Amino acid sequence: LPVGDTPHRETALPPGALITGITLPPAPVAVNSRYRKVRERASYAFAIGSLAAALDVRAGVVQDVRLAFGAVASRPWRALAAERVLTGAPAGPETYAAAAAAELAAARPLPRNGYKVDLIRNLVVAVLTELAEEAAR
Repeated sequence: LPVGDTPHRETALPPGALITGITLPPAPVAVNSRYRKVRERASYAFAIGSLAAALDVRAGVVQDVRLAFGAVASRPWRALAAERVLTGAPAGPETYAAAAAAELAAARPLPRNGYKVDLIRNLVVAVLTELAEEAAR
């Protein structure tokens, strides 16, 4: 995602400001959620890709979904196009792959990170499949 004209300053906080806490309102969809971080090696702390996902599936249909990608842009990337494809669609790997493809269609990887497109697509399918299976139990 573009950062605008000031990539060195991606916040509106004034100099010297300190965030001491954050409160998020409860989201019912978050009851069935997961964060998955992919690293080159277990000893490396930095992700090469990550996904935060929340999924609500009822009667085999996606009722609500939230997706955010990490380590693929200069800041976390909310996957709104993928969420639109998924909402109201049948839950399943084909739908998850189509949603990831819709989100990643405009991706313009740099020469050395093109592999992240496939990594994120596969991560979306795997994590959403796991969440749907857990919800069905």
